[in-house]
Amino acid sequence: MHIEPGFIAPAKLVFANVTAVAVLAGHLKDAFRAPAVLLRTLLAAAFFSVFMESFHMPVGPSELHFVGAMAIYLTLGYFPTLYGFALGLLLQGLLFEPQDLVHLAVNSLSLIVPLLAVHHSVGKRLAEGRRDLSWKEIVRLDAVYYSGVMLMVGFWLAFAEVETPFFAWAKFAAAYAPLVLIEPMVTMSAVRLLKRWQEHKLVARCFDIQALRLAA
Repeated sequence: MHIEPGFIAPAKLVFANVTAVAVLAGHLKDAFRAPAVLLRTLLAAAFFSVFMESFHMPVGPSELHFVGAMAIYLTLGYFPTLYGFALGLLLQGLLFEPQDLVHLAVNSLSLIVPLLAVHHSVGKRLAEGRRDLSWKEIVRLDAVYYSGVMLMVGFWLAFAEVETPFFAWAKFAAAYAPLVLIEPMVTMSAVRLLKRWQEHKLVARCFDIQALRLAA
């Protein structure tokens, strides 16, 4: 989901920066709901950073990463995941890939916009316990989320300075297929483990899973 440096013109980067700031600023009020939200945001950034560094490889005009998006979202919550993505990308840029900081807003939006779609369609009902979480639901969430990531990457490439063949984008999109198959197993394992220990004080403070209901 990383757009390689040099693909997007400075004027279009300004648009991305303004949009990313507006989206994140619009959710700032949620940061003050409870002290635990800030802790969970830091945990989301840390988990996301570890996931990103655990597997990444260049594929055409972008880069393939293990994201762990639904595992982070379902166990830590919407706001921590939203900001955790941006903070995780910032951390990665500062520590490992300084050249990626130019596209920080672009890459953040590629992850954040699909999260908005997931949360406001099905995810919110799952998080609030109004819908049971099953394997089918997790696969659906992953399918919606990563389809959104692919579309966002395609959107940025459509406005890129460097002409990118459709085949190059399709190759990148297809490369995500194995990860989309693996992630539901990671997500369900994380949710089941944490639900087993949800009454523990440390788990209750660090994770947001109390309302989440697992299907029988």
